[in-house]
Amino acid sequence: MSDAFDFADDLGPAKIIHVHEPGIGLKAVLVIDNVAIGPAIGGVRMAPDVSTEECFRLARAMTYKNAAADLRHGGGKVVLYGDPRMPRPDKERLVRGLAGALRDIRDYIFGPDMGTDETCMAWVRDEIGRAVGLPRELGGIPLDQIGATGWGVAHAGEVAAAACGFELAGARVAIQGYGAVGRHSAHFLAQKGAVVVAAADSTGTLWEPHGIDLAALDVLKAEGRSVLDYPGGQKGGPDAVIDIECDIWIPAARPDVVHEDNVGRLRTRLVLQGANIPFTRAAEEYLHRKGVLCVPDFIANAGGVICGAVEYAGGSQAAAVAAIAEKVRENTRAVIKTASAQSILPREAAIALATARIRKAMSFGRWRPG
Repeated sequence: MSDAFDFADDLGPAKIIHVHEPGIGLKAVLVIDNVAIGPAIGGVRMAPDVSTEECFRLARAMTYKNAAADLRHGGGKVVLYGDPRMPRPDKERLVRGLAGALRDIRDYIFGPDMGTDETCMAWVRDEIGRAVGLPRELGGIPLDQIGATGWGVAHAGEVAAAACGFELAGARVAIQGYGAVGRHSAHFLAQKGAVVVAAADSTGTLWEPHGIDLAALDVLKAEGRSVLDYPGGQKGGPDAVIDIECDIWIPAARPDVVHEDNVGRLRTRLVLQGANIPFTRAAEEYLHRKGVLCVPDFIANAGGVICGAVEYAGGSQAAAVAAIAEKVRENTRAVIKTASAQSILPREAAIALATARIRKAMSFGRWRPG
């Protein structure tokens, strides 16, 4: 087992808290990375195979994401061990137990992430009164329902496609992970004229070169079925989506799905990272050498946390939608411009943008370098 301080650097993390309540089968990790700008907002990710290292990496991504979006929040994350498809009473017990265990950690604000949703956040609010991504009935802006993250991904795509020399109209899109983020990204891009030719979930890949009927696929997914149940098209394993030739490739599932061993199979002109930390550093370096633009996760997928921050400040859904479009487009342009001018990875440009804001905020605090 690695020491928690193996993750430490001059930005954080400020706290790593392990939560264990064997009586209800609760195991979780909270990482509060950096709160120089304000209390951390970060989602609760639920999966059987999460880890402290994954939680730290996701928390750091949230630190960068919130700073890059110029939000008044730092970065944090919770990983909750368990199958998100478990019976509702069991899931509710774990989520409520987690909220109770972290009741006094005031510099972390709960939000939804993979495996949790607005209902989970309603349970958290009921327990401790501190959550975003709440149901509309509780005064929230239901970010998954309105597709906040996918809305941002589509705007990043419009800016990045122009930088790559092509229009969204007619552009072929492949999506790895047809869940909340992937589905909304598909629809918003399609509204701009793009053609979704491939979609994958945990069971397989659907490829339809003439374009997938997204409405029909949505019905299947709402029924709990797979992309493989779609009538027509070609089918393959979950990993086959990497091989689909397209103009835009969107990872919208788990971390590290593209790495040095499979990145060479990608045949695309642009990557929009809808998931958090979906590519390894080596994979991004490979694409950079090949001239493929890769818009980093905390730039492209910031729509969800922007929405959560607007909600937390008491703003409206209309304000959130406008803020997402403005901030994501502005940051995508800035990152592409800097990366091109300095011949560096887009991620390096994005980290520089975020870190400058974080260090400025840190300079005003006690025990911080001037």
